[in-house]
Parts: sequence; structure tokens; C-alpha cells
Amino acid sequence: MISVVALPVTRTRPTSEVTGPPVVLIHGFAANGTSDWPAERWAAPLAAAGREVVVVHLPGHVGGPAVGTPDEVTTAHLLRRIAEGVGATEVDVVGYSLGARLAWDLAASGAVRVRRLVLGGLSPMEPFGAVDLAAARAAVQGGPPPADPLTGMITGMVSGEGQDAGSLLNLVEGLAREPFDPAGSAPEVPTLFVAGEQDPMVRGIDQIVARVAGARLQHVPGDHFGALAGDEFRAAVFQFLEI
Repeated sequence: MISVVALPVTRTRPTSEVTGPPVVLIHGFAANGTSDWPAERWAAPLAAAGREVVVVHLPGHVGGPAVGTPDEVTTAHLLRRIAEGVGATEVDVVGYSLGARLAWDLAASGAVRVRRLVLGGLSPMEPFGAVDLAAARAAVQGGPPPADPLTGMITGMVSGEGQDAGSLLNLVEGLAREPFDPAGSAPEVPTLFVAGEQDPMVRGIDQIVARVAGARLQHVPGDHFGALAGDEFRAAVFQFLEI
């Protein structure tokens, strides 16, 4: 039995009178809490608006713990670790890419008490199950590049400067054991989906939106990375969270 160790979080306290629940921010794969959620664009204005901000640092990423085995990061175990880090209070949750997948499951499972949910850059497909992990692990150790395009893309992402490739590939394996299954259960809270107009990863998102009662889909300019960095994405989030 693997013990549940809380994931590290960075908390920013409100700098004015509290106006609503804390806002939890969950970053994407091979990114990190600082790169996806720059403090000057997210924590500072949210704190000024009376919201505590909680940035989650996922395993295998900068700011998060290393991943020794895939067992530590199956989806169910990872949700419990996020919940331990966030705490028992009701929160608003904003996730991007992998963070959106985890945010969906946090709300759907009830692991965290979610008031409002924002899912940005969510892929309707489960990519990790199709990754050739043996080829990826060989490649990051100096072997030949993977022949499969998806495995090659993931290998490139985990091999970037400052990345812990071994931990990230263990994370991929752990998450692949319990694939993202939006047909299985859906959040039952007010939900906003945000998708980049030039983002191929969100193709088919309309089918996912339809599974969440009352959910709304908003498109913003940009591809998968540009959408998150754009002012339109942040404005959509702030409006939905009543900032």
C-alpha cells in the first residue's frame, strides 16, 4: 500500500478582503507551475481581488517530487495527493492540458470540493496509453529516436532542458494505467471549457462539453501553448470565476 503524500503547493494569500474561495491552478505536462501560471499574471491579480491562490506542483515536474515508480502516480493516487495538498476547503479549480484532465477527475470524483471548474486545452483523447515507453526510455538514454510520432513527441517534451525524463516517463506510465474516460463520470459543477482556435489537441471537445450539464465552451486565439499565454484566456477565466 503506497502512502498518500501531499503534493507541494505554492499559496498566495489574498491582499484584500476575501471575496470568494481559493483558486487552485494545475499546470500541464512537461510544463510547471511557474511557466503555466506566472505569478504576475495569475497569483497577483487574483490575490488583489480577494482570492487565495494555490498552485499545484505535479510529480516529475519542476517544483514537484521525483517519481520513483509508476505506482506513485496512477490517476487515483495522484488525485488523492493533489487533494491532500489543496486541503478540505471548497475551491475553484483551473487546469490546463494535463492539468485540465486531472481537474475533471478531481471534480467528478469528489476528491476535492469544487465550486466552479475551468478546463483549458483539454484533449478528448487519452494519449499516454499509446506511448511506446520502451522506445521512449531508450531514446532519452541516447538510443535511436522513436519511430512512432506520438512517442517521438512525448520523448521530445520530456527531454527538454531542466526536465526529469525518467520521472516524467514514469508519470506517463502511471497515468496510462487509468486512462482519462470522460464517458465514465463527469463533473456536476458549473464548468467552463476554454480551447485555442488553432489548437489541434482539442479536436472533438464539443463531445466532451456535452457530457457536462450546463457547461459552456469558449474559444480564444492561439494554439495549444499560445492560448494559455493569451490575455483572452485569462479574461475568460476571471469572468467565469467572478473576479
